[in-house]
Amino acid sequence: MPVSSSASSGSTSSSAPASGDPSATFGAVVAELRAGGCVFAEDEARLLIAAADTPDRLGALVRRRVDGLPLEHLLGWAEFCGLRIAVGPGVFVPRRRTEFLAELGGRLARPGSVVVDLCCGSGAVAAAVAEAVPGVVLHAADVEPEAVRWARHNVAARGGHVHEGDLYAALPVELRGRIDVLVVNAPYVPTGSIGLMPPEARDHEPRVALDGGVDGLDVQRRVTAEAPNWLAPGGSLLIETGERQAEHTLAAMTAAGFDSRVEYCEELWATVLVGTAGGADEQS
Repeated sequence: MPVSSSASSGSTSSSAPASGDPSATFGAVVAELRAGGCVFAEDEARLLIAAADTPDRLGALVRRRVDGLPLEHLLGWAEFCGLRIAVGPGVFVPRRRTEFLAELGGRLARPGSVVVDLCCGSGAVAAAVAEAVPGVVLHAADVEPEAVRWARHNVAARGGHVHEGDLYAALPVELRGRIDVLVVNAPYVPTGSIGLMPPEARDHEPRVALDGGVDGLDVQRRVTAEAPNWLAPGGSLLIETGERQAEHTLAAMTAAGFDSRVEYCEELWATVLVGTAGGADEQS
């Protein structure tokens, strides 16, 4: 399923037929979506038609999509690592590239591992790790109340706990020094680049989930600096970042005392920094 497709703003009346030939309905919806700027019009048309229980409902969904609302918000779910992650207005839509972060987290986790998804948004990464490694002790946290609401739906269903607050301040104190795998998809879009994002992101996703400061790395630096105090000896910190920012994220992790490396996935255009914490005598 496409995670992001460009759509123009502005209202339009739906040309979807109220009834009749299903192929005609499909063709009309495709035409309207394509005219509205949706790149993956055929795929989106199939999903919207499947989600609508009446012609009026279909027309409303198509109009809202052309107006720029994220497809996933209209459907009520986003596909992620083969799962349907519940999402809706006010929450960041998990991107397909972030599946690489979840995959790497799953490789490092074991049954019984304490896994924390920080800046969790909808909790997609936490949910995917829990599905891949049954038996993990799962926690997720976000500063955005609406994100926390959606994350509780996705994470609690898999036996996890979700906390609201600013980074580590949200976590139970008993997790300090006990986290085995810390996965982080902190905002890393530079402030000046927000306006260049597709309208469904810049207009309909929370700014706090996108804006990483002047160079995009403000939140990553805070996460990295404090991480050694929360990770168990030998624990892992994984941070998604941009390819051009990777060397700076790597430098921050190295400065914090991590044995770090950069992992790339060409298929997903994804970049993840993986750092291993030192032993107990090296942690503050």
